[in-house]
Amino acid sequence: MDSIGSAGTAELGRYLIQVRERAGIKQAELARKTSWSAAVLSRIETGDRALAKDELQTILEAIGTQEALHLLEIIDRDWSIIPRPPLDDPDQDLLWSAEEVAKQLAELCERPDISHAFERRLSEYIAEIRNVAGLLLKREHQLAFIGSIGVGKSSAICRLTGLEIPPQDGGPPVPVLEIGAGGVTFCEVYLRIGPSYGLLIEPSTEGEIRANVTDFAEHILRGDLLAESAYAQGTDEEPQGISKEIERAVRNMAGLKIRREKASDGKVVRSDEAKELAKQFRSVKEMAVEVLARMELHRRDRRDIWYDTSCGKAPLVWLKEIFELVNNGRHPEFTFPKRIELIAPLQPLGAPWLSVPIIDTKGIDRTVARPDLEHYLDDPHTLVVLCSAFNNAPAAESRLLIERAKEAGIPHLDLNACFLILPRPNEALAVKDESGIRVGSTEEGYDLKGEQVLMALESLGPYRFSVGFYNAFQDEPDQLREFLVGQLGRVRQSFRDRLQLIITNAESLLLNHEREEVQAVLRSAAGMFKSWITQNNSVLTKDVHVQDSLMGQMTNVHPATVHAAVRREGEWLNLSYLHHLGYGARRIAALSLDEMVNGFSKLCKTLMGNPDFEKAGDLIQQAERVLRNSYEELLRKLQLMGQTSFRDELKSDRIYWDDCEKEWGQGPGYRNRIVDRSATWFREEKRTEIEEELRLFIRREWSQALERVAALFENEQ
Repeated sequence: MDSIGSAGTAELGRYLIQVRERAGIKQAELARKTSWSAAVLSRIETGDRALAKDELQTILEAIGTQEALHLLEIIDRDWSIIPRPPLDDPDQDLLWSAEEVAKQLAELCERPDISHAFERRLSEYIAEIRNVAGLLLKREHQLAFIGSIGVGKSSAICRLTGLEIPPQDGGPPVPVLEIGAGGVTFCEVYLRIGPSYGLLIEPSTEGEIRANVTDFAEHILRGDLLAESAYAQGTDEEPQGISKEIERAVRNMAGLKIRREKASDGKVVRSDEAKELAKQFRSVKEMAVEVLARMELHRRDRRDIWYDTSCGKAPLVWLKEIFELVNNGRHPEFTFPKRIELIAPLQPLGAPWLSVPIIDTKGIDRTVARPDLEHYLDDPHTLVVLCSAFNNAPAAESRLLIERAKEAGIPHLDLNACFLILPRPNEALAVKDESGIRVGSTEEGYDLKGEQVLMALESLGPYRFSVGFYNAFQDEPDQLREFLVGQLGRVRQSFRDRLQLIITNAESLLLNHEREEVQAVLRSAAGMFKSWITQNNSVLTKDVHVQDSLMGQMTNVHPATVHAAVRREGEWLNLSYLHHLGYGARRIAALSLDEMVNGFSKLCKTLMGNPDFEKAGDLIQQAERVLRNSYEELLRKLQLMGQTSFRDELKSDRIYWDDCEKEWGQGPGYRNRIVDRSATWFREEKRTEIEEELRLFIRREWSQALERVAALFENEQ
């Protein structure tokens, strides 16, 4: 038998079913056309029987569609530079064009008469093709819904995915995800499409659980002190040492209820079993040990649970009840979840071949500078959906996330993030135009509000953010689905456009590399590039410090939030030392280099607009991409280096943490004392040396980035 390529029999069988069904041909009809038995054809389509090339050709010719005949060509393709894409990948032909060009580039690289500079250009093209093709080959994107607590993102997600219990007695549908006025979701919730209904739990670590319980014990034992501290700070905000979700889960796991009963005079009397328990202990540690013992963590070792029809409940009703039990710590077999994955036969967002998990992030409560939120903006396969209430759109939290990402040099923000406004009934109809006249329809209200939102976003920079509206109480889910699929489509198209540009440039290079008139233009362009590199080779890092972001957050958050981070040696959701130090290191590089990188892009655009340099277009565009890619790689390296460099320092300095811990309970001004102590810690020689190493790293990496660009045309002179 002749081989039919590297596709497996199971994959080929599945794709044959799709091709046959799109042609409108039933299996029995195809069996008659091929003179094969239906049983044989069934085994082929299930992947149980291998096919020879002539047998495959017989089947495809019997189907007879253009798609079927094209499959013969796809099967014969030999992939060596780019990983072979699945047969049903809609970008098969574009990826194959990239593969063919990459092969030609690789062959040219092997020629002994090729100069070193030209070989570098060829190698850069091959690397670019691999990288951008990899973006296109990865078909799993994700939607991360981010917004303040109580903004309504969980309701919108449930409406979008069909996770709603049908209404009863004329009432509205009930979301499966637990909703409320905020402070409901314990952790991130991932929604994935699956054949059945169930939950997968990633548990918190033993250290995380112990820290949460210690926070709870202190919250109960020293609640009056915390309230007094808040009063002294001039705020009536609740202490942020423990969140509502954590307190609720600890109480439920330990069986420490708050009871409300009516007294004989009709007044409601509140009794707290946790406070009653606290009277038996003199220290936070003793009470924490007692609470941990009552939680019986050794019994809470279950990690998944699945729907069984024998429970007698509808699947979505069961899923809602189980989710609430796990989310609130009321299920006796589950511990604190670090992440919950909800599996269900969800309504798909778009093409069936495109996997799009949905993430319901933990609501923003006062601080947006959280590692669990900010890393999504730097992931090219994540679409960040920034949710705002209607009246305050665009929300300050969303704007701040974008501002911080911009300051850290994160690219493509308006491509990888969009704004979703979540109006409640009649809010759109209350919008007034410039003359004070109310709009006449919801659509008109959306349009006018959209204009206002875009005007408010102009201050963020030259971005073109998409703005959508969705009323989960009244609008059809298709409206939101269309908006999100459109945004994902923009992301996918950007990958295609980038790959097509590289292919086009590489083809131009292959066509013109031996033409003398082209070489003369290249030499002229190379001279201008070299002049720019000489002028921009030195880096004057800005007068900012790696700890600036951290110190700013410590100054602004609640004192109890600082204390919670101190107890965890700097690692807490609402105040992560390492996240801020990594961000701070990246910010130094972005502020120091962004102007030069943008200046190089302007030079490239100027040259591209000059007819005299038309024949150097592929070199100019390649040089811009190489510098831009090197810059983005530099930023990511520096963020990781900032975190890594300070991790050991923070972990090993027990004296620093002990001194910070002792400040708690010493009266008003705790936060300021910790800020001052931390500022002194960062000014010490060991820490200033780390920062200087980061600045030296920036200079080295920038020099190497310019060398990569210079190497493209070192012999073009």
